[in-house]
Amino acid sequence: MWFKNLQVFRLNAPWNISADELNTQLARISFSQCASNEMQSQGWASPRNNDLLVHSVNQQFLISLATEKKLLPSSVINQVTKARALELEEQQGFAPGRKAMKDLKERVTDELLPRAFGVKRLTHVWIDTINRWLVIDASSPARADEVIKLLLKCCDKIPLESLRVKTSPQAAMTGWLAGNEAPKGFTIDQDTELKSANEDKSTVRYVRHTLEPDDIQKHIAAGKLCTKLALTWNDRVSFVLTDTLTIKRIKPLDVLDDDKDKGMNEEERFDADFALMTGELATLIDDLVFALDGEAQSS
Repeated sequence: MWFKNLQVFRLNAPWNISADELNTQLARISFSQCASNEMQSQGWASPRNNDLLVHSVNQQFLISLATEKKLLPSSVINQVTKARALELEEQQGFAPGRKAMKDLKERVTDELLPRAFGVKRLTHVWIDTINRWLVIDASSPARADEVIKLLLKCCDKIPLESLRVKTSPQAAMTGWLAGNEAPKGFTIDQDTELKSANEDKSTVRYVRHTLEPDDIQKHIAAGKLCTKLALTWNDRVSFVLTDTLTIKRIKPLDVLDDDKDKGMNEEERFDADFALMTGELATLIDDLVFALDGEAQSS
C-alpha cells in the first residue's frame, strides 16, 4: 500500500508510546456507524479489518480515521419541504411563515435522515517513531486538521507541530525552474503551475508538457511564482510538491518492483509494501527538507 498524498508533521520530541498503548488510547473514540438520526460519524478504525486500531511494522505505525456521512442533498430536503408547505397552505388557507418553514425543514430532515445512504471513507495516518514524522494521506490541510483534532482528543501529550522549513517551497521551486535545475537527487518533470502574485492571480499551467527554460523564465520575470511542481526523486518516486508543502500524486516507479517477493501471502505482502513505502518516503522527506535548506527552528 502507498499513500497518495502527504501532509507532514514533526514529532518535535521522542514519543515513547507502544502500539498497544496507542491502541488503547485510540479506542476512546473508536468508529461506529451513523445512528439513524446522525448526519456524520467519525472515529478510529482498524487499518487491517481486525481488532487492532494500530498496525505496526518495524516501529512504523499505521492508523486509520473512518468518517461516515449520510448522503442527503439539500435539493431533496428543499423539494420535500416545499411540497409539505403547499399541503399546509391548502389546509390552513395561508402560506407558512419563516419560522414555520424553518421548523418544517428540520422535521423533513429528521424524517429523511434514517433513509439516507451513508458513505464511509478512511484517512490513513503513518507514524514514524524512529525518524519522528507523523504523515497523513490527505490532499487538503482541512482533512489533515480533522485527523489531528481527533488524535489530540484521544492521545496524551503528543509532541506534534507542523513541519516548517527555512526556504518556502514557492521560493525554492521558482528558483529551481529559473535555473532549470532541480536539487541533488531530484529531477523536474513535465507538470507545473505558476501564479502571479498580483491581484489578478493570472495562472499558467503545464500538464505533461516540456518545460522550455526560455518560456518559464519569461513567466518568472513577469512576476509569476511556482505553486506546484512535478518532481521525481532518485528515479524511484514521482510526486507533485505544492507551495503549502503538501506532497501530492505520489507514485512509486517500476524500479521499486524489483525487490518484491511473489511468494508472500496477503499479510506478508501488506507488511512488505508498508515497510518499503515508509522506508522510501522517510528518506524522500529528509531529502526534500534538506533541499529546502532544512527545518526552521520553533519560535
